[in-house]
Amino acid sequence: MFVRIVKMSFHEENIPAFMENFESVKEKIRNAPGNRFLELYQDKKNKSVFFTYSYWETEEDLENYRKSELFTAVWSFTKKLFNDKPEAWSVDKLASLK
Repeated sequence: MFVRIVKMSFHEENIPAFMENFESVKEKIRNAPGNRFLELYQDKKNKSVFFTYSYWETEEDLENYRKSELFTAVWSFTKKLFNDKPEAWSVDKLASLK
């Protein structure tokens, strides 16, 4: 399993549209084959910056999601709202404390 982190920055006036769309698709994204976890974060100081954290079983699962109709629809809508280029990382979790 690995973690996918995506940083997105939006024009302030587009945040409500992003949030509304995320609410409508978050369960579908979370239930994509291989997805085990999904969270959305908003930066405390710059309210235009958001991060998604998702856990994926395999890189193939993530790639299959990225080739899906769901991702195509979500990304084509979301990318129109950006005020900066998104960034993404795939990382291995080395430690987790609770």
